[in-house]
Amino acid sequence: MSALEKLIWNVLGYTAMPLIFLTGFIGVSVVTCLILMWMDKRKG
Repeated sequence: MSALEKLIWNVLGYTAMPLIFLTGFIGVSVVTCLILMWMDKRKG
C-alpha cells in the first residue's frame, strides 16, 4: 500500500467511530423525543 492509501484508511478509521457514535446518539435522542411527545399527546 502506498503512503497516500495508508493515510486515507487512517482518516476513514478515525472519523468513522465518532460519526457512528454521534449518529447513534442523535437517532436515539430524536426517537426518544418523538415517543415522549406522542405519549404527552395521548395523555392530554
